[in-house]
Amino acid sequence: MGNCLGSSGKVDTAQISHATSGSRVPKFSIRTERSSAPSSLTIQSFSDKSNASSEILSSPNLKALTFNELKNSTRNFHPDSFLGEGRFGYVFKGWIDEYTCSAAKPGSGMAIAVKKLKSERFQGHKKWLTEVNYIGQLHHPNLIKLIGYCLEGENRLLVYEFMPKGSLENHLFKRGPQGPQSLSWEIRIKVAIGAARGLCFLHEAKPHEFNAKISDHGPSKAAAAREYVTTGRVTTKNDVYSFGVLLLELLSGRRAINRTKVGTEQILVNWAKPYLGDKKQLFRIMDINLKGQYPQKGAYMIATLALKCLSTEAKFRPKMGEVLVTLEQLVNLKMTHFVF
Repeated sequence: MGNCLGSSGKVDTAQISHATSGSRVPKFSIRTERSSAPSSLTIQSFSDKSNASSEILSSPNLKALTFNELKNSTRNFHPDSFLGEGRFGYVFKGWIDEYTCSAAKPGSGMAIAVKKLKSERFQGHKKWLTEVNYIGQLHHPNLIKLIGYCLEGENRLLVYEFMPKGSLENHLFKRGPQGPQSLSWEIRIKVAIGAARGLCFLHEAKPHEFNAKISDHGPSKAAAAREYVTTGRVTTKNDVYSFGVLLLELLSGRRAINRTKVGTEQILVNWAKPYLGDKKQLFRIMDINLKGQYPQKGAYMIATLALKCLSTEAKFRPKMGEVLVTLEQLVNLKMTHFVF
């Protein structure tokens, strides 16, 4: 089969992954625009391999893998290999030979993340095909690499490089044996800059608009941009709003939606927004796990930027290029470090 990947790409904590969210932004990922399938769609149209295969664009770096190869690489999609479930389907960890892409024993070869489309989601085929054709053509240091795909009968799978450090959600929200595991202010800024670079690249990669989101759980309308909730239309401005939600999560250490809270605190945007433009009140939303170890001026710059990204009117939101410039100024002005 020849060289499967060449040299292994470095996995960065600030990469955007294709484990594909809506405006919720808990994980770094890419979501292509969804489309609703007619209710009369039949299983034959979903499993018409001859037609579907002809729709896949050729890419020298994208490999067509067999279902058996992926089945073996994940130990028959064993529960121990299960990584998570999203709107697209189920995600499993697998192992393949770096050069031949054949299945390898766990712990040997190269780790991969295998996304398996839920068989009952016939309308997901178009999204799967778009992801193969679109993401398969893109390469950037802040994008998780799509290694290959599988199209056999009713089986639709995507193969990505594995993120050994996990998602931002795992580090920001999950509790360890000793309690909450806090990310330092410096790492949070690094994550924000990396995500912004990835989104900038995506927005400039194609002239048409698309959805570059941050997980595979689908847009949660409670945390989505107003125009998306109203029209269902996905735009780059939706992405900017989603990035604003991400900035709030990094500032507060809270999820975009938390039903364990009461009142306005359930929706992060609703709770935090009133404090973002007030220097004296900003401390009320800052993550207590930071223990005050952040520069007040830098935190206020991030809060102000988030407020712009979360503008109710899409036309008032900045472009991702402008967002990136502001974030990089934090580093240039040395405001990523704690200042007494």
